[in-house]
Amino acid sequence: MTQEQVARHARVSPATVSRVLNNTCAVSSGARARVIKAVEELRYSPNLHARGLAGGSRSVGVIVSNFENPFFVDIYKAVEAGAGIAGFDIIMANTGYSPERLTASVRLMIGRRVAGLAAIVSEMDPGLIAELNEYRIPTVFCDVGTPGSNIANIRVNYRRGMEKLIAYLYSLGHRRVGFVGHHATLGPINERQRAVLDAVGSYSDLRVDIAAGDDTLEGGRRAARVVLAANPAITAVICANDLMALGALRELRDRGLRVPHDISVTGFDNIKLAQFSDPPLTSVHISREEIGRIICDRLFGPATLLEREFVIDPELVLRDSTGPVRSRGVKNTRVH
Repeated sequence: MTQEQVARHARVSPATVSRVLNNTCAVSSGARARVIKAVEELRYSPNLHARGLAGGSRSVGVIVSNFENPFFVDIYKAVEAGAGIAGFDIIMANTGYSPERLTASVRLMIGRRVAGLAAIVSEMDPGLIAELNEYRIPTVFCDVGTPGSNIANIRVNYRRGMEKLIAYLYSLGHRRVGFVGHHATLGPINERQRAVLDAVGSYSDLRVDIAAGDDTLEGGRRAARVVLAANPAITAVICANDLMALGALRELRDRGLRVPHDISVTGFDNIKLAQFSDPPLTSVHISREEIGRIICDRLFGPATLLEREFVIDPELVLRDSTGPVRSRGVKNTRVH
């Protein structure tokens, strides 16, 4: 398989294929999408580093879902530090939560002859695990994946973390809550939403309204706006992560609502920004340092450390963005 064949399949020039594969120049979104689709359909893995490989590759690939979210950045930095100590370079890719881009990124990194892969992602292509088993490249997945002879998996117990958060809000008297999420069709994100919905069965008087936005500050702001419009009586907003919670805080502030006096807000992940928001954000802590350490141990340690699943148990971190339910009049009915 050659770049020329990929170019014909994608109806672009070989030069355009090269630009997309090497991310060297601007390419229109339509042409880029066709090239990625062609790489996916043809299962193309370019040998980009054929020269100078006699001594073995000293690079590892790190793939994340959203490099705008500090949660992913923190894990990347932990892996980067471990790779530097072990004498490896990092090749990074960002998928934007696209399974197609995940598969294309994995194949491009295979073509670069990486010594190992770490995928900190929420999306998955069902055939990707079998494909990685064929290549025998040491791989660590975080949140998705199945352990195999060359694959380790890190799983965060999101459900347990969300259950702790809901139990705490319930103890404060909250009975009408909103959930702000994103990409609900993806397993790790859906698990958080599912835990909130299942709480309705555990607490017969608890009611939940749900809204979704992008995994961005503005996405959190828009989703908070939607959930407040759906039910102005909600007393707490539960966010799928801290980044969206910061956007939700902005929306509430613009509406003249005081947090937590008028309404409580929670995040998830416990990124550093959660400590510095106004007010500081109640969140669920996921140790990115531990995830990074596990990834480095698997990729740079003995091969026998693969073929395992590791479970991360989150911990509730209480700060000033949550408090007991209080009467707040009709401020939630304001629309901007």
